Amino acid sequence: MNHVEKNGLKINSHLFEFITKEVFPGTKIKPDEFWIEFAKVVHDLSLKNKELLDKRQIIQKKIDSWHLNNVGKNFDKNEYKKFLKSISYIIDKKNDFKITTSNVDDEISSIAGPQLVVPVDNARYVLNAANARWGSLYDALYGTDVIPGKIGQNYQEERGDKVISYVKEFFDQIFSLQRGSWKEVSKLKINGNKLSIIINDNETYLEDENKFIGYNGDKSNPSSILLKNNKLHLDIIIDSKSRIGKQDKANISDIVIESALSTIVDNEDSVAAVDAKDKIKCYRNWLGLMKGNLTANIEKNGKKFVRKLNSDRNYISKDGKKLKLHGRALLLNRNVGHLMRNSSIILKDGSEIPEGIMDAFISSLCALHDFENKKNSRVGSFYIVKPKMHGPEEVAFTNILFNKVEDVLKMKRYSIKVGIMDEERRTTVNLKECIREVKDRIVFINTGFLDRTGDEMFSSFEAGPMIFKSEMKKSTWLNSYENWNVDIGLECGFSGKAQIGKGMWAMPDKMKDMMDQKIIHPKSGANCAWVPSPTAATLHSIHYHKINVFDEQEKIKTRKKAELEDLLEIPKADRPNWAIEDINREIENNSQSILGYVVRWIDQGVGCSKVPDINNVGLMEDRATLRISSTHLANWLHHKVCTKDQLMSAMKKMAKIVDKQNEKDPNYKKMSDNFDNSLAFSAACELVFNCRIQPSGYTEPLLHKKRLEKKAIS
Repeated sequence: MNHVEKNGLKINSHLFEFITKEVFPGTKIKPDEFWIEFAKVVHDLSLKNKELLDKRQIIQKKIDSWHLNNVGKNFDKNEYKKFLKSISYIIDKKNDFKITTSNVDDEISSIAGPQLVVPVDNARYVLNAANARWGSLYDALYGTDVIPGKIGQNYQEERGDKVISYVKEFFDQIFSLQRGSWKEVSKLKINGNKLSIIINDNETYLEDENKFIGYNGDKSNPSSILLKNNKLHLDIIIDSKSRIGKQDKANISDIVIESALSTIVDNEDSVAAVDAKDKIKCYRNWLGLMKGNLTANIEKNGKKFVRKLNSDRNYISKDGKKLKLHGRALLLNRNVGHLMRNSSIILKDGSEIPEGIMDAFISSLCALHDFENKKNSRVGSFYIVKPKMHGPEEVAFTNILFNKVEDVLKMKRYSIKVGIMDEERRTTVNLKECIREVKDRIVFINTGFLDRTGDEMFSSFEAGPMIFKSEMKKSTWLNSYENWNVDIGLECGFSGKAQIGKGMWAMPDKMKDMMDQKIIHPKSGANCAWVPSPTAATLHSIHYHKINVFDEQEKIKTRKKAELEDLLEIPKADRPNWAIEDINREIENNSQSILGYVVRWIDQGVGCSKVPDINNVGLMEDRATLRISSTHLANWLHHKVCTKDQLMSAMKKMAKIVDKQNEKDPNYKKMSDNFDNSLAFSAACELVFNCRIQPSGYTEPLLHKKRLEKKAIS
């Protein structure tokens, strides 16, 4: 591999060229100074990074030993807590405090709404996600199962009527009229600085006239009406000549609703970036977003076009002034955690650079372009979401890293904001102290069921066999975890300053179920929650019109707080006398999930995709879902709930099913044709059989190893 040597570093020549020719120009960074300072920081912090990873292993061995020494004894939660404190797994809370983060964009601090997560390595997906700030509510309803009935290839007027009726019922609830119903409206116009609404030749107005914000077109015949509720905008499009407009009494042709307020552009769980070539692709897409010039060539229905970032939206305010609204989502960047290293840069001791350190520097370098044009952050901030940190020490290390990046890039202190992914057990039980370590730059905490469950099981691996995966969501620790996260965030002053987030809806085709269930997230006090697609963001935004999250947060502040003792309730089965049929079903379900994801990761480099489950229901899968499934099976194998032969038999059976599910993919290579020579199949098996020796049960080391092998022979 060709390298460029700089100050003890061997930098992949293609990465060096990308940074030199594409990233540096347009910034005030002096390349020679950068490489000198960068090398110093990397060599210094790499040692501390390794110490922190070693400490994870030391702590885990102590926990394993405690459980092994207490086999057969009644589980004493108080004794367990004392033990965890004695090894500094749990640290004592200090005095109360409030976060002091400043210069935070409104999409994070004061507006509640959906949040997308998108893999950074796919330019088309990234552009779609960035542009998902606004979405057609009519299209989202018409094209999903929220509206019952079959969706035909041609437009169905009856289905269209159901969509219009659904929306007008929503309007009656959120934008109620002084008299009558939106279903009766025949005309909309501007009267002075009011929205005039005509019903049966009589004029009425909004019950809350402050919800009318602006318009486009003539006052007497506007082309759009801008409304606002709970700080979220909604644009009523009026076009008497369109097919839908002709169908509607008031000639309303669409409702364009503010949807994904923010989007996490992901370098971590949803991508398969294993070498310099992959990382350059990720960084180049991020650079394009920060410069505002990212494009993608699209071919759809036989037509070719170029997709680019949306412009801002312009209106006339009700007072007759110009009004501009953001046209795209506020973008956050999820860097890689502390664990992985990458061959893109080799240190002077011959080791690979910690990937999280590389991500912090290069993603921040790219963000300098936005500091000039302010198309993403209007207040001069760059938002990094940091995953997989274990406890306050590791969060403090991230703070040191960001300080160093700011110094090297000559950024103002705390320009880089941080989001803590509360998805590791040692972070959860010490969440307040984790927040304290970054109280001047924190903008985000969230709960993530999958990684958190994987770590829950791995941390307590020796405690006994774990309950069925489907039972996890009913367990004491999980419910406490969800409440604990919100309680701690509010206690630390997040309301009106930072995001408290909830996890992903994993079934992109089940939008009716999402609409029935996901309203629980704003009700829980979360001012953002993850969705898998722009369509899901548009639909989920309805929940934030119905629920004022900040009012809910005020109510939650007075409730009984979640307790640490409940977080320590281990989800193990007391008497695993399950029927063999149930055991086999669980094994096959997990095996199918693992194989369906891994085969695309290894063979095609797809880090996140919709994978059919055992019942052919499409589920969004990434490394977090993989971690829980592999850890669960490894735990059962370890505690003799099943045998290795039983597991291998299930793996081979499910591989054939996965092959069948993918038979229409021309790029797919069957695993079952030759199990011994399938890298994907061997990777899936190793994730289970070697799970116990993987750091914290993480799947990345094995996946990266196998993907690199695949790329070497392709």
